[in-house]
Amino acid sequence: MAQFLFEADLHGLLKLDTPIPNAPPARWQRKAKESGPGPSPVGVSPMKPANRSHSSSKTPSKTPGKSGSKIQSTPTKAGGDRYIPNRSTMQMEMANFLLTKENDPAEESPTKKEQQKAWAVNLNGFDVEEAKILRLSGKPQNAPEGYQNNLKVLYSQKITPGSSRKNSRYIPSMPDRILDAPEIRNDYYLNLIDWSSQNFLAVALDNSVYLWNHTSGEIIQLLQMEHPDVYVSSVSWIKEGNYLAVGTSVAEVQLWDIQQQKRLRNMTSHCARVGTLSWNSYILSSGARTGHIHHHDVRVAEHHVATLAGHTQEVCGLKWSLDGRYLASGGNDNLVNVWPCTQGGGGDFAPVQTFTQHQGAVKAVAWCPWQMNVLATGGGTSDRHIRIWNVCSGACLSTVDAHSQVCSILWSTNYKEFISGHGFAQNQLVIWKYPTMTKVAELQGHTARILNLSMSPDGTTVASAAADETLRLWRCFEMDPIKKREKEKANSAKSSIIHQSIR
Repeated sequence: MAQFLFEADLHGLLKLDTPIPNAPPARWQRKAKESGPGPSPVGVSPMKPANRSHSSSKTPSKTPGKSGSKIQSTPTKAGGDRYIPNRSTMQMEMANFLLTKENDPAEESPTKKEQQKAWAVNLNGFDVEEAKILRLSGKPQNAPEGYQNNLKVLYSQKITPGSSRKNSRYIPSMPDRILDAPEIRNDYYLNLIDWSSQNFLAVALDNSVYLWNHTSGEIIQLLQMEHPDVYVSSVSWIKEGNYLAVGTSVAEVQLWDIQQQKRLRNMTSHCARVGTLSWNSYILSSGARTGHIHHHDVRVAEHHVATLAGHTQEVCGLKWSLDGRYLASGGNDNLVNVWPCTQGGGGDFAPVQTFTQHQGAVKAVAWCPWQMNVLATGGGTSDRHIRIWNVCSGACLSTVDAHSQVCSILWSTNYKEFISGHGFAQNQLVIWKYPTMTKVAELQGHTARILNLSMSPDGTTVASAAADETLRLWRCFEMDPIKKREKEKANSAKSSIIHQSIR
């Protein structure tokens, strides 16, 4: 029996030397080849049958078949034993270093960070690091403004697609009130309404000026020109709201006291109609049809203190910045000039900036209330564009095609928005988001072109005067009640400005 097992084992060993197609070599075969020249791999079998015939072995061999002995047999298939890898050639320290480095929050160089941010912005449209929602630590960051998730509908809990729209404040599409404005002059170059800080709306109707008290609804006729051919061409309130400047078609600039309802002064320095007015403390600036701008110091008898000659045609837009540093003027010559503040003393003055990109008359000029160096301008029928400027650098920050004549622009003091009034063909008001220049809402109702816009002192209501002889009041910038109370407290805490006496 032992002889039979031995022959069977030897037979199996011989079979292992026979090459088997498509069979991987066993581990002992590979080791034999790596060890170089030597005895045949037959004598190195894992079963070690050669030790059984040598008595010189330190451990006496056991006779196969005896009780208690385990009989081993040659594997019937090559490669049956498990593979034990040799890790002597592996760089374990290097692998450990690389794995540790990936988890190590080591700071990258600023140049590499900027490159990664630029790649992310070019590929995704936003910085991935700033738009992460899930983070290991800290609070989740909000997605950048304007980002829209393409799979937003899939994560919506509501069924209707309309529920995925972003909630925004309610803007009434109809005016809050409509007032008659008979015989208002349909002239693009005139500025015929203005709203005071004391809540009086001044309206010029042909040769008369009316005051409408928004609080009580009372209407007062302030003045009427003595000659029927003379008409009022512009009105403008002083900041405190107790004096009204009136420009006429016969080149006069009148000053009226509202409390006493009497004329204080009649200043004559122009030689053509005065189509636009703007106050800067006690300095009243007036723009005329000749293209000249005059500064009037209303405190002194010799009121004409400076002349600005930067336009070749009628000045139809004029506005001082809120900090009083710059005066912006727009004219029928398609130019926008930005003038520095002058403290009197005659002489020649040059604009610090001149913008020539508009292709039509520029009547709409408005300063941003929270960025003092940002100016918005709008062009007439030949241009139809709204442009945003940085008057310090002279750069055009944004441009948008309004597709219609731009007559007036007002910045909101309650939101990062502005509103524009337009002529042909829609005769509408448009609210724009800043700085994205996207439309927030369109307000329609006028049947003729809008001539002027004016803002209420609380910044919630816009008055629009149009050639359809109506005044419409739009409550388009209504504030949240909580924010409104906070703003009222802040305004009441401010100290009152000392009023300059006018002689």
